[in-house]
Amino acid sequence: MADARVTAMIVASALFMQNLDSAAVVTALPSMARDMGEEPTRLGVAITSYLVALTVFIPVSGYIADRFGAKRVFLIAIALFGAASMACGFSNNLIELVIARVIQGMAGAMMVPVGRLLLLSGIRKDEMLTAMMWLTMPAMIGPISGPPLGGILTDLFGWRSVFWINLPVAVIGLIMVAWKIEPLPRTDPGPPDVKGLVLVGGALATLMAGLETIGRGIFPTGWPEVLMVVGAVLTFLAIRHCRTAPRPALDLSLLKIPSFRYSTMAGSLFRSGAGGIPFLVPMLLQIGFGWRASEAGFVAFATAIGAFAMKPLTRPILRRFGFRTVIIGNGLLAVFGVASGAMFTADWPIAAMFIVLALGGLFRSLQFTALNTLAFADTTRMQLSAATSFYGTAQQLAPALGVVLATASLELARHVSGDAVLRPADFTAAFLIAAVVVATSIPFALGLAKDVGSAVSGRGLTASKPVSGQTASNPAEASDAPEHAPKPEARTVELSEAEEKPR
Repeated sequence: MADARVTAMIVASALFMQNLDSAAVVTALPSMARDMGEEPTRLGVAITSYLVALTVFIPVSGYIADRFGAKRVFLIAIALFGAASMACGFSNNLIELVIARVIQGMAGAMMVPVGRLLLLSGIRKDEMLTAMMWLTMPAMIGPISGPPLGGILTDLFGWRSVFWINLPVAVIGLIMVAWKIEPLPRTDPGPPDVKGLVLVGGALATLMAGLETIGRGIFPTGWPEVLMVVGAVLTFLAIRHCRTAPRPALDLSLLKIPSFRYSTMAGSLFRSGAGGIPFLVPMLLQIGFGWRASEAGFVAFATAIGAFAMKPLTRPILRRFGFRTVIIGNGLLAVFGVASGAMFTADWPIAAMFIVLALGGLFRSLQFTALNTLAFADTTRMQLSAATSFYGTAQQLAPALGVVLATASLELARHVSGDAVLRPADFTAAFLIAAVVVATSIPFALGLAKDVGSAVSGRGLTASKPVSGQTASNPAEASDAPEHAPKPEARTVELSEAEEKPR
């Protein structure tokens, strides 16, 4: 296990760099907007451009890793992410920044999934939980330190330093990967589904570009609407192709699995509503209340503190109550956590605001982890690769939609009020709209079986009860299981909490 821990810590350096960048950039957005002479809401495209690029290229990451070698791809991805971060710091206008962020997204799409592949390919299933803990816990230092560090760097050295902080992390990561991680053998993945990848990527890119720019004056009049129509057509063609292709870019047959379907579809609603909160909070504190970036950063990072505190509590809670009860009950608490931002005023004590944000992060973290784990509870080993690509695409797209929703809500509220600049009341409307979207995800959980995911949570299982996926009816899974699997929760696949932080 020692080698797995070393590998996990090295891979975590890539997650740390990505999450640190994600959390710090949001705090620096108002300063970036002033420097570039842009409206703060327009700087939301610096986040969504990264997320869209990440989403578009995730489906092909597994194929590239198999074809060219996971270690080689991981090294190139870290180097490219560092170079793109440097380019972001040298950007002088919004267009240059967006181009650099797109390159960052491409690198991130290769870096994190391939790093996770390097880790999971070298361990037994009964080691998975421990390895994932060593992977996710260091990676969460990024979102916890990101907001205050981003605020301090912005106030002391300017917003460009927020991107340049990635460079030493990238250099250390490259050295450690080259030194300590063994390469995986290359495989022949067969021909890629080029048509599917083009259709899926084109649909995502055009839809998000249209949603992000409509009514914002970024593109000429009528172009956002054209992009959305093209995106809708490409979406239809992509779905039709992926339903009939022998090896599709996205395996839609996975949606026949109830746990995967809920986590992917209804879970995306939750992530879309919650995904705008890390964007709205620093903007409210700086633009609405006139705080400095460092002050806003120290308060905003309460959300990450709450998420970090929930980590050791997640397994006992899921074991005690099960996935269905947790998703419904905690989902309602998460709704109130999101809506609580609408109550913030400049007169609130900082301590009270910190506590409310920390509790909101606590609830959202539990919901994210429950969704991420439930998605893979009933997938077989043979389905895991396709499920990871499909779920990863949805997982990254939803926060981009959340930022689009937040910026659109702010623009709509400002238009209705007739103000030339954003006011605190505009943020009130944005928080409430986000809470409504989060709430729409909860009723779908009523259709889940009461014992859904019990093989993962361990609720209601006895030693004599077979673990899902390790019975004789599923030889592909059983062949990979350790001879004496000690616990049913060894089947858990827990992804890192990437959704909470817009990039």
